[in-house]
Amino acid sequence: MTTTRQTPLIEVRDIAKYFGNVIALNGVSMEVNAGEVMCLLGDNGAGKSTLIKILSGVHQPDGGQYLVEGEPVHFTSPRDALDRGIATVYQDLAMIPLMSISRNFFLGSEPTKGRGIFKRFDVAFADRVAREELAKMGIDIRDPSQPVGTLSGGERQSVAIARAVYFGAKVLILDEPTAALGVKQAGTVLRYIAQAKARKLGVIFITHNPHHAYAVGDRFTILKRGKSLGTFTKEELPQEEMVRLMSGADELEALSHELAEIVRQDASRESTEILAEEQHLIEELEETEDLFRPRAGDD
Repeated sequence: MTTTRQTPLIEVRDIAKYFGNVIALNGVSMEVNAGEVMCLLGDNGAGKSTLIKILSGVHQPDGGQYLVEGEPVHFTSPRDALDRGIATVYQDLAMIPLMSISRNFFLGSEPTKGRGIFKRFDVAFADRVAREELAKMGIDIRDPSQPVGTLSGGERQSVAIARAVYFGAKVLILDEPTAALGVKQAGTVLRYIAQAKARKLGVIFITHNPHHAYAVGDRFTILKRGKSLGTFTKEELPQEEMVRLMSGADELEALSHELAEIVRQDASRESTEILAEEQHLIEELEETEDLFRPRAGDD
């Protein structure tokens, strides 16, 4: 039986990006399908931020191909990416804490009613839609007019995710959404990611936390110093191996051996110095004893 390969929602092939002499990305390939959570993992400086900025239209690649639903694209701004259904939710969430939930939900795309000088923000429509869309994400908000700053960190993430879905996102790029959240709040965000997947969105989940990634991820792309170490499924990559690749366990092991050797050398040096100091003290004591030892002919 022949299996038809699903066309990825977005795909990058051998993407490269340079900033002067700095190689930020070199030959990175990745794809995400509808109804899939692709986890992008790597330490600081691995190239994760550069890659998501290319995907979201902030940067243009210096090499490689970027395809959306099989079609090569050349985004020149984030608006181009949004128009193709690619929404990025950054850590700061681009929300105004003192404004209402519904105002933040429609920030930049406010629904209005009336004409001319009587044109105004349609509060009733905004409140109703915000409540309905958040209910689809499993959140029953008490009052859409309450300040968004009164919500927990996980709930604010859900507002940002629901907002992106409402405005037609096919792909959600989540930039470390569980960073700086407590265990309960992080669990809330992971549940929303699973719900977005169930609604057939493609999700790119950027995180430092392998435990969060393994909980919701279908595949995992690991970056290191601008290069991809590969894309793996859970069957191909046990969690312990994921942690080892992310943390650079081989480098840490080499460093631990180096530190152990330094400690050994320091201990040896200190031992030699102590012996020399003891010998010096012994010689000084012997000289002192000679000064006070009675000499022949003395009374």
